Amino acid sequence: MARIFITGSADGLGQLAAKSLVAQGHQVVLHARNAERAKLALDNVPGAEHVLIADLSSIEETKKLAAEVNAIGHFDVIIHNAGVYQVPANLTFAVNTMAPYILTALIHRPERMIYLSSEMHMQGNPELVDLAYKTDQTSYSDSKMQVLMLSRAVARRWPEVFSNAVDPGWVPTKMGGAGAPDNLEEGFQTQVWLAVSDDKEARVSGRYFYHRKEAKYLAAADDIHIQDKLLAICGQLSGVPFS
Repeated sequence: MARIFITGSADGLGQLAAKSLVAQGHQVVLHARNAERAKLALDNVPGAEHVLIADLSSIEETKKLAAEVNAIGHFDVIIHNAGVYQVPANLTFAVNTMAPYILTALIHRPERMIYLSSEMHMQGNPELVDLAYKTDQTSYSDSKMQVLMLSRAVARRWPEVFSNAVDPGWVPTKMGGAGAPDNLEEGFQTQVWLAVSDDKEARVSGRYFYHRKEAKYLAAADDIHIQDKLLAICGQLSGVPFS
């Protein structure tokens, strides 16, 4: 049995992953951005161990969330599922890139970490031009490229951790829209599989998955210098260094 923390698990893919993991007998701690959504999360995943509240657009609330996770105890798996789409650029960067960076840097290292990216990362700007000064120019594609880079940097720097990124596909959630053409079950089951499976294909690191298969990704994500630049910028902006 594993203990798992999932950000953004009040609805969507995070909630579906939580339900599946609880049904398998794992201990799951949920996350929601406010008290109303926290109640909704527990109502929809009644077997969850607990729910933590934090607005991931706030650096201070994200730091507090990391401290609360650590206070609960050791986690085997962290799933960085929370994300926003079609919101102002500063909010996109804060939730999609900065929050997983802060949580990665501050939460005691688990055995496995899963980051939600997107096929749209292929259109992201890998150069991080002026990112330290102009986060208001971060697009959704940029943020998903950045979180892919983060996952690969973690895999490189922390070899004892299985760190991977997932493209869940364009699935029919609130974010994806009712008309999204991809398979919803496959969208969340890849997270679940990477979190707890003993398959040798799941016990890997530094990979990018789509529906349980390794997929093509932006080659620039492998650039160690850009990865380290991203870590340095996030450290500078958040005040949280990456150890």
